[in-house]
Amino acid sequence: MMNKRNPWAWIPTLYMAEALPYVAVMTISTIMYKRLGISNTDIALYTGWLYLPWVIKPFWSPFVDLMKTKRWWTIAMQFIIAIGFACIAFSLPTSFFFQLSLAAFWLVAFTSATHDIAADGFYMHALDDHEQSLYVGIRSTFYRIATVAGQGLLVILAGFMEDSTGNIPLSWTVTFGIMSVMFLLLSLYHGFILDKPVSDKPIQGVTVLTVAREFFETFRTFFTKKNALVAILFMLLYRLPEAQLVKLINPFMLDPVDKGGLGLTTGEVGFVYGTVGIVGLTIGGILGGIAAAHGGLKRWLWPMVCAITLPDLVYVYMAYVQPESLGIVNVCIFIEQFGYGFGFTAYMLYLIYFSEGEHKTAHYAMCTGFMALGMMLPGMMAGWLQETIGYRHFFVWTIVCCLATFAICAFLKIDPEFGKKKK
Repeated sequence: MMNKRNPWAWIPTLYMAEALPYVAVMTISTIMYKRLGISNTDIALYTGWLYLPWVIKPFWSPFVDLMKTKRWWTIAMQFIIAIGFACIAFSLPTSFFFQLSLAAFWLVAFTSATHDIAADGFYMHALDDHEQSLYVGIRSTFYRIATVAGQGLLVILAGFMEDSTGNIPLSWTVTFGIMSVMFLLLSLYHGFILDKPVSDKPIQGVTVLTVAREFFETFRTFFTKKNALVAILFMLLYRLPEAQLVKLINPFMLDPVDKGGLGLTTGEVGFVYGTVGIVGLTIGGILGGIAAAHGGLKRWLWPMVCAITLPDLVYVYMAYVQPESLGIVNVCIFIEQFGYGFGFTAYMLYLIYFSEGEHKTAHYAMCTGFMALGMMLPGMMAGWLQETIGYRHFFVWTIVCCLATFAICAFLKIDPEFGKKKK
């Protein structure tokens, strides 16, 4: 690979492009449907099903490995995502917007899942082992910045338009139209800026038999890896509290006080996540990457486990106190986002660690498939559980679920040298 570009030129935009469709499908959709009058139970159930493409993406990850380059798949999927967002935008003014928009969200979800396979594979081809550890904090930080910006700045825009026009469907139509244009521009930018690593190449002479053999070999080698069972349980349980929280955080903030919520407006919810939330996340993610690059994953595992789980106590506090001050809400979200930024570094690094080997792109896709399954199943029932026991008991329950995260991490086996800077 000649004239290798500085990773800062593409890692931030690549992982923002990976995050935005995901946050649109999983989070922005919940805010939009809440504002359009859909119930918490239906929101959690139907948007929970949208995790499915990320769960089953390992079944087509070998095709991404075998055909074309990771670079080609990345750029092509960003262009199709732009089309999907445009379809969502045009569906919202219709009388059957729920069915049409869900169909468009499915298109975005499948395309985004394929984009994840390609982008993560490109990351591992374009960088060496130390660079992967060094930039994992930057990668996860910009991924989360896009998440927070999506449910922050874009939601602020939708809230502003709701207030100024009084037309909720039009507000979200414009918001998704902007996202469509953004992805068109991202596909053009990455077509110019992404390197062409020598190792990123399709396998020559691909046949149906080759694909089938590669498919089964990929799965066989994944499940026969050392400590595979513990690794899979880690992928499923590390984010168990978050899997349930993420579906109800926005409804909790939007619901009126007499229903147990905070009674914030759409714009206020966007402001909370789009300001101090981004600051907390950025600081936490960068510090997590620096810590892992210097001390290694094994040394920093337990501090990161505490960071990603214990800050969820702020939701118990907010549910019981229901603070009227937006400043207090901002402080709580800062604590939670800082903890997430720092703690999520351990999760992403372990997925890279477990994926090492000949089929690392496909194995990493399988890891993220298990991650999505761990988010999908608890998230689907979270809305029903909250409407059954109320916000206060629901948030207490998520804290109890932190015990599962701590328990599985006690069984992890990690090379003490993994992630450290090589001398």
